[in-house]
Amino acid sequence: MLFFGRKKPVNQTTPVPRPRHQKPVSGLRTVRRHQRQEERRIRELEKGLRERRVGLYLHIPFCRHKCAYCDFYSLAGREDRMDAYLKALCANLTELVSSASAHTVDTVYLGGGTPSLFGEKRLKTLLTTVNKTFHLDKDCEITVECNPESVTLKLIRVLRRCGVNRVSLGMQSAQDDELKAVGRIHDFAQVRTAVELIRKGGIKNLSLDLIYGLPGQSMEDWQHSVEEALALQPQHLSLYALTLEEGTPLFQRRASLDLADDDEQAERYLWAVERLEQAGFAQYEISNFALPGYESRHNLKYWLGEEYIGFGPGAHSDFGGVRYSCVKDLDAYLKGMSDGSPIVEESERVPEQERAREYLIFRLRTTRGIRSGEYRQRTRMDFTPLEEKLTDFAAQGWARSESFPGGERRWWFTPRGFLLSNQLIGQLLEVQEEEMRRTPLRREEPR
Repeated sequence: MLFFGRKKPVNQTTPVPRPRHQKPVSGLRTVRRHQRQEERRIRELEKGLRERRVGLYLHIPFCRHKCAYCDFYSLAGREDRMDAYLKALCANLTELVSSASAHTVDTVYLGGGTPSLFGEKRLKTLLTTVNKTFHLDKDCEITVECNPESVTLKLIRVLRRCGVNRVSLGMQSAQDDELKAVGRIHDFAQVRTAVELIRKGGIKNLSLDLIYGLPGQSMEDWQHSVEEALALQPQHLSLYALTLEEGTPLFQRRASLDLADDDEQAERYLWAVERLEQAGFAQYEISNFALPGYESRHNLKYWLGEEYIGFGPGAHSDFGGVRYSCVKDLDAYLKGMSDGSPIVEESERVPEQERAREYLIFRLRTTRGIRSGEYRQRTRMDFTPLEEKLTDFAAQGWARSESFPGGERRWWFTPRGFLLSNQLIGQLLEVQEEEMRRTPLRREEPR
């Protein structure tokens, strides 16, 4: 130990203490300063983690009646399993929260089936579990799909109180005979009533689904449905071409159906794109249109390659570099959540080359398209061969581009290009595949 001005005499029996190399923390003011510094460091670390975003998809597989064209996993007449399913789904959410504890949930989507058929009490329990279990962004987009016949004012008010700020309503058509032809159990009068209840219940963000190419539908019928939809003043519209999925009742009756041919389908699509643009709706994806600021942020996650976690039978996830799906069987899902048996049906860590392909496939579904610099950074490949092919497409009126400072270019499809998107993307994938064979993906980080 040191004395001021001199050392203490040392004898052979007295050990010499080691000198201090750090001044001890003393004094309440110093302690508090250190505490504040540590708390600030922890907050900064947490903020960095919270910047990682993820979307949640919750599948509600119950419906009152399965539509003749529906290929989604949904079940009619299984209301007796709703309570058991609610319990299993909440347990599944709680079980997986640790995997997403470092993420902020910025979108939640309840799809089906018919989530509005699940009932306000069950939906309240489910949404409360989501709110308590995950860290939700203060501006989280929470969407619930509804069918017109199951919308009530009480339901909408409960949803609103639980944080739901967006409803996707299955209108499909303004023609009652068209609705009946594909097995819809509502009429257009119920659509109007449902919209009134949604507005009265305080939900301002409304999306309407429409289908073109329905059996017996004329161009005039389609135009009438679009105009009626616009009159309901939605913020978002999804327009889907009728597809006959193998195994559905409509597919089995396809030979007897009066369906539009490809040229007629294209005419209806292009007319709708132009009409919605006149009404102030911007096209941001092949089938989706929105007023400024009302794009579906959840659905954009799929197309922009962002992370999402799906819950429920048939739900898909892309999270942590792994893509997986749940069993497409309600009873197997319930059993798995009860006794611990597997509920994941397929799982794969997505290879780097597959991510490169997906970048083209999904981004070119959107009007955001692909950017040369971003493509090079994500795939570590040369963009030039793709740009040459895209230039050919632009000469045909199928693609457009714009330049940015530094030489970067953005490419996206025109409406006519969207009609041919499967073929055009196929050609781009062939170019990309050739580039992969010629110069395999490098492992070093891009500069």
